[in-house]
Amino acid sequence: MPNDYFQFKQFKIHQDKCAMKVCTDASMLGAWTASKMDGEFINDVLDIGCGTGLLSLMLAQKMNVSIDAVEIEPDAAIQASENISASPWAAHIRVFTTSLQDFKPGKKYDLIICNPPFYENDLRSVNENKNIAKHDSGLTLEMLACFVRSFLHDEGRFVLLLPFHRTVQFEKIAEEFDFFPQEKLLVRQTPGHDPFRSIIMFGKKETGNAITNEMIIHTDERQYTDDFELLLKDYYLKL
Repeated sequence: MPNDYFQFKQFKIHQDKCAMKVCTDASMLGAWTASKMDGEFINDVLDIGCGTGLLSLMLAQKMNVSIDAVEIEPDAAIQASENISASPWAAHIRVFTTSLQDFKPGKKYDLIICNPPFYENDLRSVNENKNIAKHDSGLTLEMLACFVRSFLHDEGRFVLLLPFHRTVQFEKIAEEFDFFPQEKLLVRQTPGHDPFRSIIMFGKKETGNAITNEMIIHTDERQYTDDFELLLKDYYLKL
């Protein structure tokens, strides 16, 4: 979706102006998380690696919460601040330009959401800012899990997006830090493709097997599926 408009009620972000492109993956993460939090008692939310602010804005549209958004890359943090300032929810979202390692919130969160740097073994860019954003040289999954254990409320939820092939790896890491998968959404490009992304919701209580569902983005005719349109219709102007 990088060349289209997203809509936040009367607020629009045009992707050509974003320091980092908004992608389908992140959009699904935000919309799915907001839908799962409907009716939950949530006050404080943390968006780790907020980029240009998309996830924070998607959650703010649906939830009356206070959101801390952390972004290490200065240009992205500036863009996030500008997008948030132009939105109806500027009073509810604070942007912190810092690494997660240096972030000291002084409180625990009811919900932590993260689209982490996960291209661990892929081709690296000559642009170090892009490497920090897309690779885990700045934030490993172990560091992420350690932070979540320390700053997630006992009844809180942690939701993140991962490449499908790293799902089992992170679930093992999470268990070492005493939180466990509660629900998963496995994402396929088309009916004929294998899953390529996992969106996973974790909690601190072990519940046995996580509820697992699938979502297919496109039909074989390259049209959006009904399930995808239903999930994104409140955010994406084309739907």
